[in-house]
Parts: sequence; structure tokens; C-alpha cells
Amino acid sequence: MPTKPNLADSRRAEYAARFNRVVDHIQAHLAEPLDLETLAGVACFSPCHFHRLFHGWMGETIHAFIVRLRVERAAAQLAYDPAKSVTEIALDCGFSSSSTFARAFKAFHGVSASEWRNNRKIGQADRKNRKADGAGQTPCSDQSHDSSPAGGTPPGLMSRIEVKQLQPMDVAYLRHVGSYQQNAALFDRLFGKLRAWAGPRGLLADPPARFLSVHHDNPEMAITATHKLRMDAALVLPGPVRADGEIGRQRLPGGPYAVARVRIRPEQYMAAWDALMSGWLPGSGYQPDDRPCMEIYLNEPDQDPEGKHEVELCLAVKPL
Repeated sequence: MPTKPNLADSRRAEYAARFNRVVDHIQAHLAEPLDLETLAGVACFSPCHFHRLFHGWMGETIHAFIVRLRVERAAAQLAYDPAKSVTEIALDCGFSSSSTFARAFKAFHGVSASEWRNNRKIGQADRKNRKADGAGQTPCSDQSHDSSPAGGTPPGLMSRIEVKQLQPMDVAYLRHVGSYQQNAALFDRLFGKLRAWAGPRGLLADPPARFLSVHHDNPEMAITATHKLRMDAALVLPGPVRADGEIGRQRLPGGPYAVARVRIRPEQYMAAWDALMSGWLPGSGYQPDDRPCMEIYLNEPDQDPEGKHEVELCLAVKPL
């Protein structure tokens, strides 16, 4: 006898869907003015209640959330784009002036943006004490237009990295906020729920389903606090499938991505990402872009004779 859906759970799932839409909208328009009325409309809440509802759900005010994401984006650009001035970065990340940015950045990091930049070297920050086989996680497509060997890569981890022009992808997703590294049970739970939603809708077999994870924040270099990291377990949609409840729908932006195909053990994810970021990237002529990093999963590890994961690591890039 089928169990009745829990009313409280379904109501909570509706709230999750609404706030996920708001967060996705903010992420996509971070460099633009973001007013309360527009964001309340995205969430389908009254503007007079939206501020308090957002704070209760996210644990920070809408203003604090937007400023934090802008500061985090600026911090990544400071580390990875040394030719760009602090003022250019401030304006590109949605701050109205360099002085507004300076105050916000120092409030978050305790130092000026210039001091923070001088203390962060690509491939060095927050990697000094990491074990070589630390675990971690982060999609892709076709149309390769450039390729380079992976320098500084641990033997056997990856042999080739290609820069590909990826097409935009429509995905259904289930969002997690908080720590996810070295947490296989979390990934099993998220993708299990996603499969349970996709199965009755005929999305798993024809064509074969493509699963991926989308990483919106940077766990490196102390840019985003661990408990605020956002990761989406996602499934590529073949057409106009409607998402519902806590399952959201979003379009992932296309563009150039550095794509590394790897065959690794579960504990080697971070080592693979380090090889891409620290070994290949500095000599590639590219730098990271603001689009999210992704992982596309190519096999079922429990059916692999060696229990290994075949994955495409995809890093959004732009010319240096």
C-alpha cells in the first residue's frame, strides 16, 4: 500500500524550490543591481515578508548573502587574474564603487584586497598541509578546439586535458549546502533521491542518463566557509521536463571549459583537481572563469572491475 506524502515535507520542499530559484537568479545576475522586489517576485513571496523568510531559511539576510557572494567572486578573481586591477574587479563583481568594495572585503577577510591578493598564489594557498590523496569533488560536452598535456600530474591520474566549447545544459538538480568533501554517503543519498524522481518520468534509460555535480563555490583558499558551500547533484534533461518540489531546474551556462578525463579511486578526487588547477592551469594560457565547476560521471563504480570512478572534471576558463 503506497504511503501518503508527508504534508510538512512537501511544504518544506516547496520552500526549498523557491529559495533555490532566488539563489540561482542571484548567482546569474551577481554583477547587476539586485533589488528586493525583483527577488521576492522570483520566489513568489510578498516583498514585505520576503526579507524575513530568506533570513530564516538561509541563515543570513538577503543583503549579506549578496555581498558575501560578490566578495567571494572578487577573492577568486584577485587570486587568479593578477592583471586585473582591484577597482575593475570590484565593479565587475557588482559593487557600486571601489570604496564600498574595500569596506566589504576587509569586513570579510580582515585585510585589504591588495594584501589578500599578495598572500594568495595560485596552486599554493591552502594546499601546503593537504595530503596528496585528499578527497574532493566538482561537467562537460564536445567540440574540442585546443588541447595540452597535463603537467605536474600524478602518474596514471590523467594523461590529457582539453579545452572544449561546452553547450548550455538544462538540468534537474537537488541542492546541498554545507561540507561535502569525503562524504560518499551524502552523494549516494542525493543521487538516490534524484534517481527516484527521474525513474517514473522515464529519464534514466532512453537515452542513458547523464549525472553530474555542479559546484558553485570555491572550497580552496578560504574563499567560502565550509558550512556555506553549495553543491548540486544534477541530471541532464533531454527536453522540457518540469521539475517539482525540492527538485529544481536550471540552465548551466556553456562556454570554454578545461576538461580532464580521469579514472580514479574515490579518495583521489582532490588530487585530480589539484593536478588540473596547480599542474596544468598556470602554464596553459588560461585562468578560471566565474562559471561553476562541474564533474560529469561516466560509469557506475560499483560495476567497475576495479571499483574506480570515470569522471570528466570541467573547469570554466577564459584566456589569461
